[in-house]
Amino acid sequence: MATLVNGTSPEAVEMMKATSNGVFEGESPLNFALPLVILQICVVVAVTRSLAFLLRPMRQPRVVAEIIGGILLGPSALGRITAYKISLFPARSLTVLDTLANLGLLLFLFLVGLEIDLKSLRRTSQKAISIAAAGMLFPFAMGVVTSFAFPEVSFSSGDNNRVPFIILMGVSLSLTAFGVLARILAELKLLTTDLGRISMSAAAINDVSAWILLALAISLSGDRTSLLVPLWVLLSGIAFVIACLLIAPPVFKLISRRCPEGEPIDEKYVCLALCAVLIAGFATDAIGIHAIFGAFVIGVLFPKGHFADAIVEKIEDLVMGLLLPLYFVISGLETDITTIHGLKSWGRLVLVIVTACFGKIVGTVSAALLTKVGLRDSLVLGVLMNTRGLVELIVLNIGKDRKVLSDQTFAIMVLMAIFTTFVTTPLVMAFYKPSETTQTQDNDRYKNRKRRRKIESDKEEEQTQQLKVLICLQSVKDINPMVKLIEASRGRNKTKESFCVYVMHLTQLSERPSSIRMVQKARRNGLPFWNKKRDKVVVAFEASCNLRNVSVRSVTAISPLLTVHEDICSSADSKHAAFVILPFHRQWRSLEQEFETVRSEFEGINKRVLENSPCSVGILVGRGLSDNDSEVASSSFSFSVNVLFFGGGDDREALAYGLRMAEHPGVKLTIVSISGPEISISDILETQETSPFLLDQQFLAAVKIKMGISTRFEERIVNSTDEVVKIIQEFCECDILIVGKSSERPFVSKLPVMMKMDYPELGPVGNLILLNEMCTSVSVLVVQQYTTRNPSVVGSVSVAVMEMP
Repeated sequence: MATLVNGTSPEAVEMMKATSNGVFEGESPLNFALPLVILQICVVVAVTRSLAFLLRPMRQPRVVAEIIGGILLGPSALGRITAYKISLFPARSLTVLDTLANLGLLLFLFLVGLEIDLKSLRRTSQKAISIAAAGMLFPFAMGVVTSFAFPEVSFSSGDNNRVPFIILMGVSLSLTAFGVLARILAELKLLTTDLGRISMSAAAINDVSAWILLALAISLSGDRTSLLVPLWVLLSGIAFVIACLLIAPPVFKLISRRCPEGEPIDEKYVCLALCAVLIAGFATDAIGIHAIFGAFVIGVLFPKGHFADAIVEKIEDLVMGLLLPLYFVISGLETDITTIHGLKSWGRLVLVIVTACFGKIVGTVSAALLTKVGLRDSLVLGVLMNTRGLVELIVLNIGKDRKVLSDQTFAIMVLMAIFTTFVTTPLVMAFYKPSETTQTQDNDRYKNRKRRRKIESDKEEEQTQQLKVLICLQSVKDINPMVKLIEASRGRNKTKESFCVYVMHLTQLSERPSSIRMVQKARRNGLPFWNKKRDKVVVAFEASCNLRNVSVRSVTAISPLLTVHEDICSSADSKHAAFVILPFHRQWRSLEQEFETVRSEFEGINKRVLENSPCSVGILVGRGLSDNDSEVASSSFSFSVNVLFFGGGDDREALAYGLRMAEHPGVKLTIVSISGPEISISDILETQETSPFLLDQQFLAAVKIKMGISTRFEERIVNSTDEVVKIIQEFCECDILIVGKSSERPFVSKLPVMMKMDYPELGPVGNLILLNEMCTSVSVLVVQQYTTRNPSVVGSVSVAVMEMP
């Protein structure tokens, strides 16, 4: 920016030295550029991340928090404190801060360009083009009309900046923030749906068109001594784009061919690509447009693929985490909301917000309805295309930098950008409730189809069906316990048709550009896509697996942690899984003999899966199974399993899974039936045939008849909870202990842990095992049986799942 805060010009500001000699030499670090900019960056990151955390429950994109944070640090709030302004953001320090901010912006626009695929745009459907055109032209026209309500037009008809102001207002009201829209769609799991693809294609066309119009506005703005200057700027800009089209793609494709996929990218190629971005930025700045245009053009022309992915991964954290937030502060320091005073000023703010929303939504909805998109989807499209954010802020800052916008108009337009972006997610969620549609479709699809939802079954047709198990991985540490459990669970199957394992790596959706690119690759129709692309954790699992006669398929679920349980439940339902196995949210440290909490959010995920799962669920607490001392998928595989049976549906499911494991030639199973004092014969006669007690007795009777040579059965009668604890300690000498989550026996409810359970998702027995000092080496599998009493809530999108071979 050529002008600093409060109109202070760079020439009038004394420049700061880079570093100080230290406080012991009597020098304050705040009087020197480097320590001051470090403090400024830390303050900016702390404020914006804190606001992002506060806005997270409302599912707002981080850009909203960053814009608000910049305003709070500026003259609208904290900047009104003189001591704060002089010490933390003095005018003489803003040149350095502004330079770093614009460098971050330049690299960010390069990342935005990388997200736009020209090949996809060429394949864009006529529907998306029509929606993009209507969503651009109608609000642009309304922006032009609205501009006449501002003093820049009405009272300065002879000003050179009148035409640029009109164009700038039209662009401001008509653009869509492509990057922010992608993150909102990914957050709502709509990015890979038909609705998401249409909105992303239309936003990409919209974005490119807006940048062209903005370049035109810039070329016409400023103090021009000759009418030929804008023409030369425009022609030079066109020549620059043509030169990039002829030179950049062949060079980058040559470099990309020299970087084989799957191998590290050579440092010199990364350096060459970044230098090209900087040179392009220098060229467009020299032309008189803006440095960000050159970076954006290079990003758009950059070949999409593994080379682009590597570039993004190397620079995105530095750009998004440290440099880009500085741009919001620079914008915030330029934004003074107090300049909006008087009825006319507030009336202009309301007018801009109404025309921006009305023009964008009505234009998009009208075009969508004409192209035979449903009314609800058309409304959602209109709201999504009304998303603004950083791109809007860039346009406004360029306008203010070129003295096209006044301080008051700039503040009004910034507030409009915040409002329109803030309301997008709530409005989309109000119009679009896909889970209801999904449930209806699932009921219609499966109401006449028999499927297996649990391990226990007295129906011969279900017992002969393929057993499908969905395994979830949080990190690499979950691989060894899960591999050993799956090997033990394959039973005696001789073909892959009888046992199928689906492996899902749970990955948190972030604000990174690479995260959005991963979503586009890993999801189809809004749901996890079981394709051949694998991330590092899944590859490590398959390398460690090497299981015999087990069909293994994998996927990466990229979602916000608050809603990733929907992916788990939807995948389990679509794949007809009978059992879902989740890792415990705490990792066991063998040397210290204690748990460490890796990510507390996964505790909530496990609880929500237990509540909504369409099949039975198990939570694996892997302790001894994490060691690498035992072989997997070999003739020497040996595994000891103990099942504690108290009674109830969960315990029957746990025992059924244990019996499945006992079919493996290397597994030894011990069943311990624990019961209280014998109940009277009259009590038995009074019970119904379907009572839990009689179901347990019938189930145990069938088990005694069918159990094999490697299975041992013991019955224990207890009179106190102390005896229960002793039995648990006695049978902890095994590789894994399988228990049910809940038991319907009275003596279980009297266990000491019932007063306060640290891990409710593990049930009373699971908590008792983890808290018992005598059971520190045994792994535990806590099982919950699927019941129809708690219908599952599965799915997050209103489309069918794409089945892949």
